[in-house]
Amino acid sequence: MNKNCFHYIKRHFVFCKLAFLIFALHSFNCQSQQNMITPPYLQKGDTVALLATARKNIDDNLKPTIDLLHSWGLEAVIGSTIGLDYHQLAGTDEQRAADFQKQLDNPNIKAIWCVRGGYGTVRMLDLLDFTKFKQHPKWVIGFSDVTVLHNHLNTMGYKSIHGIMPVTVPRATPDAVSSLKAALFNEPISYSISPTPMNRLGSATGELVGGNLSILYSLLGSPSAIDCKDKILFIEDLDEYLYHIDRMMMNLKRNGCIENLKGIIIGGMTSMKDNEVPWGKNALEIIDDVTQKYNIPVIFNFPAGHIRDNRALIMGNTVSIEVTASGSTVTFKK
Repeated sequence: MNKNCFHYIKRHFVFCKLAFLIFALHSFNCQSQQNMITPPYLQKGDTVALLATARKNIDDNLKPTIDLLHSWGLEAVIGSTIGLDYHQLAGTDEQRAADFQKQLDNPNIKAIWCVRGGYGTVRMLDLLDFTKFKQHPKWVIGFSDVTVLHNHLNTMGYKSIHGIMPVTVPRATPDAVSSLKAALFNEPISYSISPTPMNRLGSATGELVGGNLSILYSLLGSPSAIDCKDKILFIEDLDEYLYHIDRMMMNLKRNGCIENLKGIIIGGMTSMKDNEVPWGKNALEIIDDVTQKYNIPVIFNFPAGHIRDNRALIMGNTVSIEVTASGSTVTFKK
């Protein structure tokens, strides 16, 4: 073998090794991104922090929630934002961030339960440092505006719980309450839903993402925007104009989210509004219109969102959905 040939083979061998290493690292990185971290499930004696990240909570209305936690064998800590009154918000952005940060950093706090939604969580988000949270992950619970935190934690690789909040405990159905307990204590979660004519049949398995549609829409293009590829998307909303539902769905479509999904779950589309000149379709019909070209299963009227029967959903968890003519199932994998 001549010298030039030897050097060529040597260089080619080194190149192949380098290419293989890059491929292996890329595959490992992709695999790591798919393995969502599950915070420790709760045990009797654990402590849950109740705080406000958005709208103020100045009423004496947390006793039913504290009693519920005690019935589960848990303790409650009331955050410093409860009772603060800053216009619509539970204190300034800095005050709300400081309270949330304190509970994030405290290893004795095993879950943070946001007392209510409204608007304002996104205003404090960039003031938070998740360094200690990564060392001691914990459950973040809530819905509506708390979707900001669900999406941000998802981009970081952590699961969270979309479910009832302390101010909704008194009017929540027993099934909604028990589903939150199941999610927190690592009990099996599987939902069976009656058939709806608009459902699109099929089955799929993937990571559950999403939450409030308006929040998802507002986070697109930011570091907190979710990755829709190969995911199952859950959406719900409250008190929106119908044309705005269409605008938000079109935005998801044009951002490439819908075409990359494995399935869609639509929760409550509650108290929708229309203009003097009607839009012509209700919220479910709008969603159906935007998504019908995609060959994926879709569940309508799932019991979650701004409704009494707001079942708990572990965001970031792998779920399997099956939609048949006789009904639908949503099963959370362990």
